[in-house]
Amino acid sequence: MEMQHYNHHTPSDQRSKENADRFPQRFLRDSYSTRNLIATYAASLLVTLCFVNMVVADGMLTFQVHDGNGQPVPARVHIRDDAGKAVSSLGHKDHLDHLIIDGERTVTLPAGTYVYGVERSPEWERVSGEVTINNGAAETVAVVLQRLVDLSKSGWYSGDLHIHRPPDEIEDLMRASDLHIGPVITWWNNQNYWKDHPLPKQPLIQFDGNRFARLMSGEDEREGGALLYFGLDQPVDITGSSREFPSPMTFVEQARQQNADVHLDIEKLFWWDVPVWLAVAEPDTIGLANNHMCRDRMYETEAWGKPRDTDRLSPPLGNGFWTQEIYYHILNTGLRLPPSAGSASGVLPNPVGYNRVYVHVDGELTWEKWWNGLRAGRSFVTNGPIMLCRANGELPGHVFRADSSGMLRVSFNTSFIHAGDVTHFEIIHNGKHAITGPVGANLPHQFEYTFEDDGWFLIRVISNNPRTFRFASTAPFYVELGEASTRISRASCQFFLDWVNERIERVENNVTDSDELSAVLTPHEAARQFWQQRIKMANAP
Repeated sequence: MEMQHYNHHTPSDQRSKENADRFPQRFLRDSYSTRNLIATYAASLLVTLCFVNMVVADGMLTFQVHDGNGQPVPARVHIRDDAGKAVSSLGHKDHLDHLIIDGERTVTLPAGTYVYGVERSPEWERVSGEVTINNGAAETVAVVLQRLVDLSKSGWYSGDLHIHRPPDEIEDLMRASDLHIGPVITWWNNQNYWKDHPLPKQPLIQFDGNRFARLMSGEDEREGGALLYFGLDQPVDITGSSREFPSPMTFVEQARQQNADVHLDIEKLFWWDVPVWLAVAEPDTIGLANNHMCRDRMYETEAWGKPRDTDRLSPPLGNGFWTQEIYYHILNTGLRLPPSAGSASGVLPNPVGYNRVYVHVDGELTWEKWWNGLRAGRSFVTNGPIMLCRANGELPGHVFRADSSGMLRVSFNTSFIHAGDVTHFEIIHNGKHAITGPVGANLPHQFEYTFEDDGWFLIRVISNNPRTFRFASTAPFYVELGEASTRISRASCQFFLDWVNERIERVENNVTDSDELSAVLTPHEAARQFWQQRIKMANAP
């Protein structure tokens, strides 16, 4: 069979046989070539792997931060890659792009170029720079942070009313931002830290002598906006509430049953329920420096709040000016509501203390003294500039009463300690510009102004930053001239009445259950009556 098979080969089969006959010789030759090829490939692969390993090798970056006396100082280091992105290998996201450093810290980073900013608070200078990490290399960035001013020596202490950071991190976070008062939001509509943790025996923490954190602050944030609660010993059970039901006033009443002195803060001014809360909730403060103002950007819209006219107040800064306008309307209605500040660190792209309120305290700082000063309006808010002001030697919040002339002559003594890119200051009187003047950093400004109308005034500065609304504002001073002790603007009251009416229409569209609708509308109807009565009381245009 085998011979018969070979006898029937075609010419091509014959060539195959001849090649097969030479197989041992070819095998030796081809095997040698294959071994060479494999060796060459292996060597190339090894070189490639070594090259890849060299390209992706991480480096070590050490930050050392000292003060002007050479002492280690806590600080924040904001660090981003050359594309402007937060460094994911550090576990960072765009809303948390910074490291906390207590004098020194070393981190591992992929090779590349990074931009950093070392900061602490407006009382300290900011140092920025760029560093390149080579493959597998170690680099050190040594920074000296100079203190510009120590406001605590003058009785001014800073706080941030909106902090969403883990309770066990708050001390380091406050040190790094040189913050003295830090209430931590631990209960929220759909989150309650205490669900999985025992309630603290003592929610108030005092450390470093004059720093205070309290771990039992809350936020009710729904369709009408957000209210912040401070001073409670246990959470209000707001989990399970819908966007509209029950009314936020239900939880306000529950909080006051727990503590009649609970501090109630309206978190932002453009929330839909602001006119209702002004009328019936008796808030203590309102967020003039709020979390739509971020370190590197603005949240340019009003989210689900009352939208502004963007043709008149264009982005990106229009939201900041809208916030100011609403606050001035509030003051024009005769309501004396001090400003507050909050950053929403942990939720929005701000570090703890970016938006802060400084409160003046006589003598030793205590938690109670600070909040009493905040409610009295002995304060200024800032997210950058530092501005100290006294009027006739008095702090913000003071009520001036006219002499027999019916006019009030005020001598201002103002210092701009950290002006940055601020070029001028403004005195706002009853919502309008009274004085505008140039700013010189670290120079006191003395000037006088005569007020011929009662009402209120404050001093503010706004930076030239094109990306975010960076400003400082004193709390209001108040002026009472003649027999009318409180100036009430008809136009500003009408502004809020129109707002309430618009909100009622929205509630009627949002709530379909008749019983729930009736309950939710009750405070809105009360607010409408409040503003209607306020218009009747008006004694100014």
